[in-house]
Order: sequence, then structure tokens, then C-alpha cells
Amino acid sequence: MYKNVKRKIERGVAFPTCISVNNTVCHFSPLATDETVLEEGDILKIDMACHIDGFIAAVAHTHVLQQGPVTGRVADVIAAANTAAEVALRLVRPGRKNKDVTDAIQKVAAAYDCKIVEGVLSHQMKQFVIDGNKVVLSVSNPDTRVDDAEFEENEVYAIDIVASTGEGKPKLLDEKQTTIYKRAVDKSYHLKMKASRFIFSEISQNFPIMPFSARALEEKRARLGLVECVNHELLQPYPVLHEKPGDYVAHIKFTVLLMPNGSDRITSHALQELQPTKTIDDPEIKAWLALATKTKKKGGGKKKKGKKGAEAEPMEEEATNGATPQE
Repeated sequence: MYKNVKRKIERGVAFPTCISVNNTVCHFSPLATDETVLEEGDILKIDMACHIDGFIAAVAHTHVLQQGPVTGRVADVIAAANTAAEVALRLVRPGRKNKDVTDAIQKVAAAYDCKIVEGVLSHQMKQFVIDGNKVVLSVSNPDTRVDDAEFEENEVYAIDIVASTGEGKPKLLDEKQTTIYKRAVDKSYHLKMKASRFIFSEISQNFPIMPFSARALEEKRARLGLVECVNHELLQPYPVLHEKPGDYVAHIKFTVLLMPNGSDRITSHALQELQPTKTIDDPEIKAWLALATKTKKKGGGKKKKGKKGAEAEPMEEEATNGATPQE
């Protein structure tokens, strides 16, 4: 694809790999010194993103460390997140509004007796921009407001859904767990500490735009220098958030291109077999899931010269009750 390109194409990590376990909601990206050991039955949320020439592909997937089908409330919460994401895929279409998607995904979670986790946003993505201005709220509340927006053709979105069997109001328990940061390009400050200046110079050179992990920095100097950078808003931290112990949390994220012929999901991973205790009976949710993600022209999709506005018919992408096969 890039054989004939003369200039050097920038590519690499657009968001560091996170493995958030059980009731940990997001952003747990351990340092090399972390000694956490995974155990049978753990619920893993694996989240990452990469880019080529600034064009970003993001994905998150939930996997349970066990053999055989996932059952009970764990299956419920994974099905809730996945079904909500499938509905969002069908509603994030040109001409639709972002607030309509927010209402829909909350309704899906409620059908599984789960909650959509507050504070998680589905962002428009642009070249070298992982968190664009157009945003879909996961949960509507007075403390979090975003501008009303209409989706448009040729836009790209990261559909990002986190569901919980708990309250869906995660908490920051320990600031020291934070290891992911992003440089705030619109901020400036003359740092006082030598360690801070050294680290910020390294960040500016190696991670000028995309989020990065403290793993990529010299660990001793990073511990000293990152605090001052964060305190003066030169860096935006991505805190590790938690639901209450015993709550189950699931995370599904994929990248969607809003193309003229429909929605192209370009990142995904197949789910384990799920046996949830709940099923979707609501007619409105069923109608959303029945919506086509693509259209095709009649007559086998062959183009006819001299005719414009060819009539389209639905082109199905299968969506089932929670355990949706993903391409």
C-alpha cells in the first residue's frame, strides 16, 4: 500500500494496551514492575489503538479466562455491552443525532439489568486526533454535557461502550495507578524541576500528540517529573477507574467508517459463547438490531451508466441476542 510513498510514513501506537481486570473499568496499563497475576475466571477488558500516518484504529474486547460458555451475570454484562455497541453501530449514521444513540444504549443495558458506565465517550476520530469534537455520551446527566451533533458521511468514530452490573459510577481509588498520559498541546508552563523538564522534553519529542504509557519513559525520572507536568496541565492523565468489588464490567469498542454505502466496522474480535440470563424482548431494541449496516444497489450491485440515485435495499449484518458474531 505504501511501496511508492517517498516520504516516511509515521505509524505506531495510538493508545497503549490496557488490561483492566474484573471490577476495574479502564486504563490499567501496568508498568514492567507490576506483579499482578491473572487467575481463572478473571474478566479481562483489553483496550488498544494503533495508527498509520495518523489514521487511527481503536478496539476493546472483553474475555473471561475460562473454558466453555460464559454464563450468569458475567454473560449478562458482556451481552449488554455488545448489544449496546451493535445498536450504536446501526444508529451512528449520516443524518442521525448523537443524543439518540445515548438514549438507545442505556435502554439496551437496562434490558440486561445492567448500567452503562458514566464518563465513557464515543469520539469522532480524525488524522492524528483520537478524541475529536463530535462525541456520543454513554450516559446523560447534568454533570456531563456535550454539544448536540449530527453524524455526517465520511466521518470515523470509535464506538466505545462499557457496561456494569453495579451502579455504573466508577471511582478513582489511587492516583499512583495512572500510567497513561497525553500531551496537552494547547498548554505551556516553565517547569521548575530538572527531572520534569527532562521528561517533558522526551514526551514532546516522542509522543507529541498520541497518548503514551509511562512504561516508555525512564521509570525513576518519570515518577519525579510526571507529577509536576500533570499539576500544571501539560499532560492529561487517563486515571484507572473502578466499580465496587464484586461488580462485573465489560468493555466493547470498535472503529466505524461512515461510508456512502453504509457503516464499515474495521476493528473487532469474536466473542466467547455467551449464555445470558436475560433476552431482548423490547420491540424497539429488536427494530434497531434489525437495521442494515450497509446498502447495496438492486440488480446485484452493478452500476448502470447514466442513472443517478439508484434505489438501495438493505444489506444485512447479523445481530443476535448479545452473542453477536463480529467480522
